[in-house]
Amino acid sequence: MNRIAGTFGCLTTSRPFYIAVRFSSELFISRLSFYTTSEELKKMFLPFGVIEEAKLVMDLKTRRNKGYGFVTFESEVAAKNALEALNGRIVGGRLIFVEFAENKRNGKDASSQN
Repeated sequence: MNRIAGTFGCLTTSRPFYIAVRFSSELFISRLSFYTTSEELKKMFLPFGVIEEAKLVMDLKTRRNKGYGFVTFESEVAAKNALEALNGRIVGGRLIFVEFAENKRNGKDASSQN
């Protein structure tokens, strides 16, 4: 018997309960140095697989990056390997965080319902 605790009590099932985890091939990288370039970002993640896109989010007023960006791999496996290897590492004198990017649609979270 498997027990699943939730907000409304406990559910008991006779079958195994699996939670599906969906990985993405797009990573969100935060706490980057403001002097990091898109090319440096791409080079940092290149050893883990083929990169479709590496982009930094830029501040329009100062024309420098905001300290975060996105890297998109061709495969989810490459993205997962890069996340595991680089999350929590010091790059350019700063501790960076790497996580799977959340999918957004029309400015709203894709998982939210109307």
